[in-house]
Order: sequence, then C-alpha cells, then structure tokens
Amino acid sequence: MASTKNVNDQSTDLHQFGYEQELSRKLTCKDLIIYGLIAMVPVAPFGIYGSVVVPAQGMVAMAYLVGMVAMLFTAISYSQMSQAFPIAGSVYAYAQRGIGPVTGFISGWMIMLDYIFIPALLYVLSANSLKGLLPGISPVVWLVLFCAINTLVNIRGVEFTAQANKLFIIIQLITLAIFFACGIWGLYHGAGEGVTLKPFYNPATFSPTAILSAVSIAVLSFLGFDGVSTMAEETKGGNKVVGKAILWTLFLIGLLFVSQTYLAALIHPNYKTLGNLNTAFYKIAYQVGGQPLLVLTTVITILALGVASALVMQAALSRVLYSMARDKNMPAIFATIHPKYKTPYVSTLLVAGVSIVIGILFMNNSTTLSSVVNCGALFSFCVLHLAVINHYILRNHSQDYLRHLLVPVIGFIIVFAVLGNLHPVAKVLGTGWFVIGIVYYFIMRKVSGHSINLK
Repeated sequence: MASTKNVNDQSTDLHQFGYEQELSRKLTCKDLIIYGLIAMVPVAPFGIYGSVVVPAQGMVAMAYLVGMVAMLFTAISYSQMSQAFPIAGSVYAYAQRGIGPVTGFISGWMIMLDYIFIPALLYVLSANSLKGLLPGISPVVWLVLFCAINTLVNIRGVEFTAQANKLFIIIQLITLAIFFACGIWGLYHGAGEGVTLKPFYNPATFSPTAILSAVSIAVLSFLGFDGVSTMAEETKGGNKVVGKAILWTLFLIGLLFVSQTYLAALIHPNYKTLGNLNTAFYKIAYQVGGQPLLVLTTVITILALGVASALVMQAALSRVLYSMARDKNMPAIFATIHPKYKTPYVSTLLVAGVSIVIGILFMNNSTTLSSVVNCGALFSFCVLHLAVINHYILRNHSQDYLRHLLVPVIGFIIVFAVLGNLHPVAKVLGTGWFVIGIVYYFIMRKVSGHSINLK
C-alpha cells in the first residue's frame, strides 16, 4: 500500500512540471546503480589499459583515481538537479528548467551526439573483436545481431531491461573476481616486483603533465553515469533516489577501475614491454591465467561493450528523444509510448536504425568514431554546472555555497579543460553538430510557431 502511495505521489510531482505519468515506475535505487555500472562497464579498463598506463608512466591507478575525483563534481551537480527536477531527459531537462528552453534544447542536442555515437562505437568494437575469434563471419552480422537483441530487450520494458542488466553485471563481476584471484596467485608466485605503491605514485617518473594526459583518457571511462538520470520517470522511491544512485555508481565503478588497474600494474610493472597497447591487458591476463583467462577477458569485454553497455546507452538516448519530443522539440512520434510495455519504442527503434547505419559507415574507422563520442557529453556537463548555479544561487538564493557554487565551478573548470584537450576531429564535428542544432531549433520555432511554456 505504501509503495502505491509513493508512486502516486511521484505522479503528482510530475504533474507540477506539466507532464502525465506515462512511463512505468518499476526501478529501485539498486536497479539504477546496476544500470549506471553497466553503462560505464566494470571491465572497461580491459580494452584501454595500454592507452592509459603508457602516458601515466606506469601510474595507471593514480590516473583512474584522479579521474573518479574529477567526475565526482559533475556527479554532485547531477544529484542536485535531479532532486530539483525529477523528470526524464537528463541534462536536457536540467538545462531547460535551470536556465531556459533554448539552452535546454542545445544541451539535449549535444548530449545526443554522445548517446548516438556511443552505441555505434560499442557495436563496432565488439564486432571487430569477434572477427579475430570467428573470421568467417562478417562484422556487420555481429553489429546487426547485437543491435537487434538490445532493441528487443529495451522495447520489452524497463523491468526486463533491469533484469538483463543484473545478469550482465554478475557476469562481469565474476570475471573480475577470477582475474583478481589469478592475479593475486601470480603475485604470490613471483609475478611482478611484489606489492608496491608505484601504480599510484612513483617519484622516479612522476610528472603532473603525464598524469593529466593519462587522466584525459581515463576520465572518459567514467562517462555514462549521467544516463541514470534519464530513468527518473521510471524510478520509485522519491526524487532523491536518482541522485543517490549516481553518486554510488561513480564510487563503485571508481573502486573497480582503480583496483583492477592497480593489480595489473603490479603483475606487469614494466609498461614499456607491453607491446600492442590495444591488447595490453589481455597480455597481463595471459601471464597469470594462461589462454583460458585471455579468452575469458576478451569475450567478456566484447559482451560488456556490444550488448550490456550499448543496451543502456540505447535506452538513455531513447528517453532523451522522448523527453524532447514531449516538449515539441522533436517530432511528436518520438514521444509515442508502447501500449503494453510502456516504453518509448519509436525512439528506441530510431536509435537502433541510426546505430546500425553509423556502425556500418565506421566499421573500418573506429578511431575517428571514438574521437567524437565524448564531445557532446562534456559540453552538456559544462552547461549542467551553469544550470546548478543559475537555479540554486541566482534564482533561489541558496546559502549552500559548497554544493551550489563551489562544486559546480570546480566541475566546470575540470570538464572544460578535458573538453579543450579532445582530438581536433572531435572539436570540428562537435562544432558542426552544435551549428546544425541551432539552425534546426530556430527553423522549427519559425515553422511551428511553438514556444515552450514551462510550469
């Protein structure tokens, strides 16, 4: 009975923002944490370990620790805005409500750049990895298969998606546990140089420039926790649940990233002899677990990226499209809800189609694709911090200067610095996408004559 009352209270809260409760509230804080962990991929360092450990000059654990702290400021800002505006749409909704409709649209438009390219990139990476294990099957087949599976799961319902997420997180955690067991066994039997703090700090090679260079890569592994906020209208338990889940997700994923990279660096301290950076972690896994552990970590990475993480990123983008279409910032059809499963299935199908097209176009050029996936998110994070200051300090005269002024200012500086260090290709495409969004917005306003009247 209490649970029903709680859901009804949240529906009432939604009414004050001018919306009806259309999506099904099924998710708990635990579900959101699992969702966030899946989005950021607990085994993400498997694939990019070499790209982080080399610029960090061996201090890979420090790079991930600093990355987690850097993203903490953005997570806190997300937490604050999710409490003020517990509605779907993530940074689109927060910027729209916290600053204004135009800023909200641009933030939503830019975050779409990130959400659109990430699933395609994940499908491409996984499909190309399987080409090495099963060379007789075209990578395009795997791309379409992964996308089809995720689309069916997402349309089936948020509760079904949550169950799939639990299965994926268990598989990844079991894989990590096996790696930890093999790694500790390897250290005990003479692998590496023993237990030291060098993966965190090595005075002989420490350089702030080197660490910041590594952090600019490592911090991108933390992007994805923002997707938790897109599920606000499918969450039960009150408007503090989303913020709590975001912070817990960041802390837990940071703990997993730091611990696995620390152990890997202990097993193979001489990062200069890793060889191919794309397979560096798998080489370390082979050292302590032989061919079985190498195959296990490779396959799990493929599944974690191509199915699990892509699944939640597809769900996140479909919710952003749903939220924008509901406000008439996108074609109304994208706000269509499945009559049985209560999911934005038209948006989900659109995301699937776009992911397949982009994936096929960039099947043999994943480097270029990966260079643009973070531009939109980082831009939107900057706007998010400004929205916190505008909503809480300037509008409502908050006296909580720590969370509503200092944290967003520091967060803005950190994110802006990372944004400035992105690949030039990412900057060009990001700027082009921004300009297209501005043009689209004002053409849409002129043609429709519609202006948003926020309650």
